[in-house]
Amino acid sequence: MGSQNMHKRAISAVAALGATALLLSACGGSQTPQSGGTESPAQGAATPAAELNTADPARDASADLVIWSDADRAPAVTQYAKQFGDENGVNVAVQIATEPRKQFKDATKVGKGPDIIVGAHDWLGELVQNGTVAPVQLDAATSAKFQPEAVAATKFNNQTYGVPYAIENLGLIRNTDLAPEAPKTLDELIATGQEAIKAGKAEQVLIQNIGKKGNGYFTFPYFSGYGGGIFAQKENGDFDASKLLINSPESIKAGELLAKLGKEKVLSTNVDDTNMDSLFDTGKSPYLISGPWSVAPAKKAGIKYAISPMPSVPGGGPMKPFLGVQMFYVSSKAKNATLAQEFVTNYVPRKDVQVALYEAGQRPPALKEAYDEVAAQNPDMKAWFEAGEGGPLMPNIPAMNAVWEPFGLATAEIISGNAQPQARLDAAQKEIAANIAKG
Repeated sequence: MGSQNMHKRAISAVAALGATALLLSACGGSQTPQSGGTESPAQGAATPAAELNTADPARDASADLVIWSDADRAPAVTQYAKQFGDENGVNVAVQIATEPRKQFKDATKVGKGPDIIVGAHDWLGELVQNGTVAPVQLDAATSAKFQPEAVAATKFNNQTYGVPYAIENLGLIRNTDLAPEAPKTLDELIATGQEAIKAGKAEQVLIQNIGKKGNGYFTFPYFSGYGGGIFAQKENGDFDASKLLINSPESIKAGELLAKLGKEKVLSTNVDDTNMDSLFDTGKSPYLISGPWSVAPAKKAGIKYAISPMPSVPGGGPMKPFLGVQMFYVSSKAKNATLAQEFVTNYVPRKDVQVALYEAGQRPPALKEAYDEVAAQNPDMKAWFEAGEGGPLMPNIPAMNAVWEPFGLATAEIISGNAQPQARLDAAQKEIAANIAKG
């Protein structure tokens, strides 16, 4: 996982912005990956914000409109927050939230929260359940300008609760000196990796974040390759927490594959977020399964790389990653709900705003027009988008909080050989169901 550069700075009277990971890691269990720090373009003249007090977060009382968001997007959001303030004759403050999900919930309960928060789509179910976010009034014509999966991520119980700006997912990054062509199948990937090892050019077939406690976000694509997963879906597309798929026949096939890959040392619990980038960036493997946050370190190390979709599993289909969507929410307790709705529905959908947010975070834009412009200029963005095509959205229901830890641990124990696939996935399903029942 990439590190975040945190800065403490004074709050501007007009507009300010600061830092936090805008991450899939904000999911329950912290099993999803953090975005890597990226260099943001210098935009606007607004002063970045001070970090919120973790123990007692509070909105800037001097501002008319308050936004809580993250560091990588700081310059872009600051620029447009200032523009919006100037056009409307109001003061806009954008503040740092180092633990955005928790701080937003805690502060909103006591009337100290922001009007707008920037966060991941998989927070949505919990935020709605807690009554902390309001529906967003995004008209059909504007919604149609976004990628369909990004729009779907903003919905809960058929209601829209946010405006998206970026999509992210895992893909296959390969060292093109060791693997010139993208493998279509996992067997092909393994064969190429083994050849590189035999030739003394590599030490491992594949680098992937597993860790001693597992990482369900990273191992999920093996399940999707067989049609397995976490939750079944209702007819309207919503996830059904009462129908778990952890030990479905398809998921057990994935578990058996993980056991095989562990036995063959293709996957290892010794690889985690602390060493996966360094292992790949020192040329120890032709392949790395990761996300956009791993590109900057590879570039810095001088690795010649390419990004492609993940391969197909033996006897199954292509490995498909979870899709994560980042978006702007409006607080249900907003002090200035009209201003908040105006900023989110009329500023965030603009192409220039979406491109600026892309430049800051290096994720494919959610707005089609912005994506088309970016993809034409940056092959990596096109490659990331294509690597995610067909991938399911990360479940955004509160029950997902009960999944990450037991699911991840089950996959780690299967890979390490400490548990048999069916028995371990049966146990994980039972544990997750019990956790969901407890709420």
